[in-house]
Amino acid sequence: MDTQKLDGIPTASSPLISFGVAALALSGETESGDQHLVKPNGKEVLLAALDGLGHGPEAALAARRGRALLEAHAEEPLLSLVGRCHQGLSRTRGVAMSLASIHARDNSLTWLGVGNVEGVLLAGGNSTGSGHEWLMLRGGVVGHQLPPLRASVLPIKPGDLLIFCTDGIATGFLEGVEASDPPQRIADQILARYGKRTDDALVLVARYLGTRP
Repeated sequence: MDTQKLDGIPTASSPLISFGVAALALSGETESGDQHLVKPNGKEVLLAALDGLGHGPEAALAARRGRALLEAHAEEPLLSLVGRCHQGLSRTRGVAMSLASIHARDNSLTWLGVGNVEGVLLAGGNSTGSGHEWLMLRGGVVGHQLPPLRASVLPIKPGDLLIFCTDGIATGFLEGVEASDPPQRIADQILARYGKRTDDALVLVARYLGTRP
C-alpha cells in the first residue's frame, strides 16, 4: 500500500539532546497510530515511541492518550509511567511502548519496552556492527496485558545515538546508519529504506549532547 508522510514533524533540540522524527501513516488513514514524545525536564529528558494496536482512529486514540499521560507525568520513574499508561489505556486498544530517560547528572540512560517498538543505543562515532546495545523488549500490551517489568540502566556519553522504531520499520534498519549524521537525516533514511508501507511507521532518533557550560 502507498503511504503518506505526516506533516509538521520538525527537527528539534532540547538542552541535552538533538533529535529528529520521521513518520508515515498508512495510505487511506487520516491519523497515525504511532506517536512519539520528547520531554525535557531540567537535567533529564524523557523519550518515548508508542504504537497503538492496529491502525486507524482507534489506534491513534490509544497512542495519543498514552502520549498525554507520559507528558503529564514525565518526572516520574519509567515503571510508574508504564503503570499509569496501563491503567489509563484499559478502555482502548492499548499500545506497544518503549521509553528512555536520559540523566545528565550521571550520564546514564534508563529504558524499557513493552511490545515491539525496537530500541537501540549506538555509540557515537560507530556505524553498524559495533558499539551498540539493543533494548530488551517484553511481550505484552500496555492497557491490557502487562508483563513483569524491570528497567535497564546504561552509561551514555555525548555523541551517543538513541533510535526507536515502531513495527512499521523492517528489521535490519541499522544497516548503513552513520552515527555522525544529523538525527533528522538518520530518521528520514531509515524510514525511506525500511518503512514496510503496510502499517503506520515512526522513527525517533536522538543524539545525547551532554551538559553545556
